[in-house]
Amino acid sequence: MIQLTNISKSFGVQTLFEELNLKVTPNQKIGFIGRNGSGKSTLFKIILKEEEYDEGEYSIPKNYKIGSLKQHLVFTEKTVREECALVLSEEDQYNFYKIEKLLFGLGFSMEDLDKDPMSFSGGYQIRINLVKLLAEEPNMLLLDEPTNYLDILSLRWLKKFIRDFKGEVILITHDREFMDAVSTHTMGIQRKGVLIQEGSTKKYLDALALSDETYEKTRQNQAKKKKELEEFVARNKARASTAALAQSKQKALDKMEDMDSLQEEANLSFNFNYHDTSAKVIMRAENLGFGYHDKLFTNITFALENGKTLAIIGKNGKGKSTLLNYIAGELPMQEGEITTHPSTRLAHFGQTNIERLNVKHSISEEINTAVKSMPISKIKAICGTMMFSGDTSDKKIEVLSGGERSRVMLGKIIATPSNLLLLDEPTNHLDMQSIDALCDAIENFSGSTIMVTHSEMLLRRLADALIIFHKGTAEYFDGSYDDFLEKIGWEEEEGSVKKKKKTTLNYKESKKRKSALTKERNKEASPFKKEISYCEEEITKLEELLAKENEKLIDASNRNDNAEVVEYSQNAAKLQAEIDALFERLEVASESLDEIMQRFEEQLSELV
Repeated sequence: MIQLTNISKSFGVQTLFEELNLKVTPNQKIGFIGRNGSGKSTLFKIILKEEEYDEGEYSIPKNYKIGSLKQHLVFTEKTVREECALVLSEEDQYNFYKIEKLLFGLGFSMEDLDKDPMSFSGGYQIRINLVKLLAEEPNMLLLDEPTNYLDILSLRWLKKFIRDFKGEVILITHDREFMDAVSTHTMGIQRKGVLIQEGSTKKYLDALALSDETYEKTRQNQAKKKKELEEFVARNKARASTAALAQSKQKALDKMEDMDSLQEEANLSFNFNYHDTSAKVIMRAENLGFGYHDKLFTNITFALENGKTLAIIGKNGKGKSTLLNYIAGELPMQEGEITTHPSTRLAHFGQTNIERLNVKHSISEEINTAVKSMPISKIKAICGTMMFSGDTSDKKIEVLSGGERSRVMLGKIIATPSNLLLLDEPTNHLDMQSIDALCDAIENFSGSTIMVTHSEMLLRRLADALIIFHKGTAEYFDGSYDDFLEKIGWEEEEGSVKKKKKTTLNYKESKKRKSALTKERNKEASPFKKEISYCEEEITKLEELLAKENEKLIDASNRNDNAEVVEYSQNAAKLQAEIDALFERLEVASESLDEIMQRFEEQLSELV
């Protein structure tokens, strides 16, 4: 159990916390919500003693250990066993049984222990880091966006792990469904302190609304009383008979603390621009197939009715985005046929579309490229809807964060009259409130939607049918996501993977074949491993530089030095863009490596 009492923390003139109080009790699992910049990560750093606080007290029981799950995976050893053993204490350094027990408990086999950590998928790499955490036997876990870059199966595994963890957890994530599934309490930073509420994010927001209502009534009453006191003092301080009473009232007035007006957070609230159509079926696909060296999918057939949503789901690197781009007509047709109604108009939000934004354009200029004839009043209205009101719409794309660029891309899609939305991971970079707004907009859209997503919340709210990449293929499923889980389910979770018939060879020939396959695998995998290592190292370096630029930016802002504010803002935006690009490269390399490792693992498993 930890306890923070009257903690205050400021950066220059910006006060993040003032007399903040937090007590975490045994087995609490707390979902920590709030907008970027509200202070969540700073509070984590204070708890981890990586950041000093200005005033207050912070108490931790003796021998109470706090562990944090790093967002970026960095491995230095050649085997899983050696990598996990790095965290063992000096007197415990040869206790490999402790490491092996944890690894076995998290689904690793004996053969896995001698494999390169980088040879595993992202989900299993997260598990390796969790083993390293658990080997240190922490009492509390601090998890900052642990769902980033995990596919749907890894997310489901991580959800179960957090629920089963015997200890305390504080979790930051923009995935509301994930948070509600694992948390016993929800917490947020409010008025420079924390508000904590037992139950889901909805219960927290209800409690927050009640707290805000009470605060506002108190503030209005105090403002009224303060005005009355000021008027009394002004009328009576000059009169000898009432001067003493006026002085007493002035003392009471001086003791009254100022209560700031509540500032409402800007939230997205929008609707897609529907292009009217009489079509009952907006698109038909017959026997679609596509691949580069090997087929990513084949024989996919579906008819998409107007008003319905089709979700494409599965592990990373299996071809989901490729299928969406194939449907969008951005790839050459190889197999099958796609037919649309003459009135069909599509708008495409792709993973690479954000990279196609013209960084030299302002936000309003970029949105105007969607429909050239759009009046400026309409462009400004869309900018405002995407939380770029007033002069903010004149900001250049190059200085925007990843989340802001996602909102610009959504703005372009809103500007485009359409009746078919193609959305590839549309919730990436969006905060919790923006994700809710996106869900509402898709639900209210009169047209059809095809989307790629790992979010089980989106799947449960929106999907009428699925295309599932699993069991080495892709298949159409006519039903909801819960129907799929009930009737078919993920094979990895059921342990129902059917093993291929193994090739029987004598020992010498088998050893020779395995050696050749291993050599070939390592040769193919080597450039992707190097790419992953390079990206991770560069991301770490750039994030350190970004943190320094942000510190300079805060300092310049506090000094009202506009020239330096502009300079540091541009530097920070450039660094963020480089980091985002590296993450894209990292994801591409990781998916390619996963595919190589799985392909060779299947071939090796056939040899006995």
